[in-house]
Formats: sequence, C-alpha cells, structure tokens
Amino acid sequence: MASIPLANRLRPKSIDDVLGHESLLKNGSPLQRLISGSETQKSSVILFGPPGSGKTTLARLISQGTGSDFVELSAVSASVANVREVVESAKRQREVFDRDTVLFLDEIHRFSKSQQDSLLAAVESGVITLIAATTENPAFSVIRPLISRCLVIKLEPLTQLETKTLLEKALNDPNGVRLEIEEDALEYIASVSDGDARRALTLLEAVALGSEAATLENVKEVCSRVQVYDATGDQHYDTISAFIKSVRGSDVAAAIHYLARMIAGGEDPRFIARRLMILAAEDIGLADPNALSIAHACAGVVEKIGMPEGRIPLAEATIYLATAPKSNRAYLAINQALEDLESGGQQPVPAHLRSTGAVGYKYPHDFPAAVVRQTYAEGIPNYYEPSNHGFERTIAERMKGIGDILGK
Repeated sequence: MASIPLANRLRPKSIDDVLGHESLLKNGSPLQRLISGSETQKSSVILFGPPGSGKTTLARLISQGTGSDFVELSAVSASVANVREVVESAKRQREVFDRDTVLFLDEIHRFSKSQQDSLLAAVESGVITLIAATTENPAFSVIRPLISRCLVIKLEPLTQLETKTLLEKALNDPNGVRLEIEEDALEYIASVSDGDARRALTLLEAVALGSEAATLENVKEVCSRVQVYDATGDQHYDTISAFIKSVRGSDVAAAIHYLARMIAGGEDPRFIARRLMILAAEDIGLADPNALSIAHACAGVVEKIGMPEGRIPLAEATIYLATAPKSNRAYLAINQALEDLESGGQQPVPAHLRSTGAVGYKYPHDFPAAVVRQTYAEGIPNYYEPSNHGFERTIAERMKGIGDILGK
C-alpha cells in the first residue's frame, strides 16, 4: 500500500468524501445527480479546472454512480486509434452485457482538432459517456461541436482551509502517513500548495519520508527540493512572465532560454503561441505590422503539427518578435479611448456621417489626395501618437500629411 502515492490512497470513494465544490455538488445539481445515478439521461461532461482540483476523482465517481465501465486515456499519449479501440470495446460491452462505458480523457486540450473530431460520433450516439478534463478554458481549447454536446463544469482550487483539512485527514487516515508535524508547518504546506490537493499530499508524503516529526524549517527545506515546473502553478506564471518580458526587452538569448524551460516542463505550446500573438499586438504593434502575422502563423502551425516539432516555429516566432522594433502606442490609444467613453466622453455622430438622412458628406475619393477636410468626430483628443520606431516612422509621416489636409 505504501508504494501507492498518498494522493491515490486517499482518493474520495463517495461524494461525501469530496472536499470543496459545495455549490457544484449540492443536492439536485447536475453533477450531484450524475454521481448519485439519479440522472436518467447520461450526459458527457467537460471538467475545467486547475491541477489537483478533483477532475479525475469526479470522473471516477460519475462512472461509479452510473454503474459504467471506466476507461482512462491521456491526450498527451493517446491517439485516434486508441479512441477508436475504446469506442469499439464500448459497443461490444453494450451489445453483449448491456453495460455502458465512461471514457475519461485527461488533458483533452492536448488533442488536436482532428483528434477531438474523432470523439463526436460516439458522444452523439451515446456509445460512450465522455468525461474530459482540461486545465485550459474549453472555449479556447475544445472544438465547439464537442462543447455543445457536453455539460461544462468549472472547478475551483481548494481554499487554504480546505487544503489544511485534507492534510489533517491524511495524518489521521489509516491509509495516510504517520507524522508528528507542527501546526505552522502544516499551514505552510497548505499555503504553498495553491489549492492543489495532489501537490499538498505529495509534499506531505515527501516530508514524512524524511522523518517521523517535522518542524516548519524541515518542511520548507523539503518543499524547496520537490518543487518543479508546474504548468499551472507559480513557476508557470513566473516563467511565462519572464519569457514575455525578455521578448519585450529584445533579449533573444533570455527569451529562448525561458521558451526552452516551458517546453521542457510540459507547457501547452498553444498557450505559448497565444501569448506571442498578444505580445505582437501589444508590444510591437505597428512598429512592425508583420509581427502579428508571424505570431498568428506560428500558432496555426503549432496547432497543426503539435510537439515536439512545434518547438521550431515557436523559436522562430520568438526570435522574430524579440528582434522586431517595439511600440505600444496603438495599445495605449485604444485603452485611452475606452477610458474616455467610460467617463462619459461620447458625442453624437455628426449628421453628415450618419447612415440615414446624411446631408453634406464629402466623399474622399472625389478629391486629389483621397483625403478631405470635414468633421469626423468632435471634442476628442488625438489618441494615437506614433513612435519613431520601425514602420511607425512611416505612419508618423503619413499622419503629418493627412493632418495638414484635415487641419489637425
């Protein structure tokens, strides 16, 4: 028994053992009905939440409540062929034994669009009940047809109090650990676990392996040794922050270093690609209009080819963006305009610009420069001031010429 990880030994066997998620598991809720088996119409589910929030546990409880066979696949290693094998087996189980199958697909966000498409027919027909787990927002990582066929449930991390309760249970459960631990040391584990039940139990087990008693100092030392890159924890946010700031700061070597750390740590490459697209728009902007196209193309290639080959376009886009001229002037312009609207700075549309009943509008193409002086908006500042970086120098020259004609 001791060779089985503590988190698995203490996995809840019933809904009453589950910590947290009170609103999701209250009597009469869709999730509670599925787990209790009182839901006559089986529904496929997408569980969306951070690591250690109970996605696997809830999937097993749903399978248990519905009396179904439970099959588990990880999208990291599974293929379309594996999915088809499960579907064929589920058909045989239904035909021969009149028994349903629950397929738990962990990390569904790692499946490509075509791989997710392979699930649709089986989910639609009810051959399998799909319980998919993801740490990514399904709106961005799961195809819309699959979302429309599933109940989407968002799970929150455990509170620090709930995490501490879980640790106390581990200290008193026959399948738990034998350890005398100081109160502040227990509080520390609950704090650094960030609501991740699995991480909390793993840290507690690591502490227990070293001794039969633990102080705060012991616990801090052990925690510092076992913390590794977590694709959703503090290191996730720290590393992506360092990556973005390195690209923004034009340090190619540092940017590639942090990119490598994320790839080696199992970060979702699509998350990295999305952040590059945001950076291209926010921090490079019109200083290099090609930057956003490069980042967008990178995201499309990564989506199609996956990893490990996806590391190459990610590196290429990172280098291009890091060496591109930088400007956040467009970003500042739209933010300022939105702030002005919130403070009541909205004037009526000039009569000659309205869609109906407009009189006096001057059609720019009827004039030599295709620019003509007329009122387009009243009482607004010049929101966009181009920098002297990259292509914005050209934009500044254009705006000066246009401004001379418009009288600005």
